[in-house]
Amino acid sequence: MTRSPDAPWTNRVAKAILLIRILVGWVFLSEGIQKFLFPDALGVGRFVKIGIPWPQVMGPFVGVVEIVCGSLLLIGLLTRLAAIPLLIDICVALYSTKVVTLAKNGFWGTLHEARTDVSMVLGLIFLRLVGAGALSFDAKLSVKRGQKNE
Repeated sequence: MTRSPDAPWTNRVAKAILLIRILVGWVFLSEGIQKFLFPDALGVGRFVKIGIPWPQVMGPFVGVVEIVCGSLLLIGLLTRLAAIPLLIDICVALYSTKVVTLAKNGFWGTLHEARTDVSMVLGLIFLRLVGAGALSFDAKLSVKRGQKNE
């Protein structure tokens, strides 16, 4: 058996994509859980404070979306699809908590506060572009579908 010279590179790419999935998925999963653990600070109470409409509905809704979609990213299932609601979520968060306070906090203060949100946006865009990678349920399912079609 001859080993492909691209095999080490492919293995590294798969591991790198897995790390991005863990990074982004973990942040969303943990933030979603915290919306329920600390509703006054991070859930409904926070949504009231920043002016999100229907905070009693939207706080838990966003928490569930973050938990479900963050978990899907972690296991690599429906990754490209799961990234869409999280992109909407994080863009709303950036606007409602960072952009609207730009005048108060200044440019550099806002950049400092937005670093995690911007990192999540970039991570989600990356996952939308490349998918879940070889170390994922998405990859396993595509192999099974390919075998059935043959």
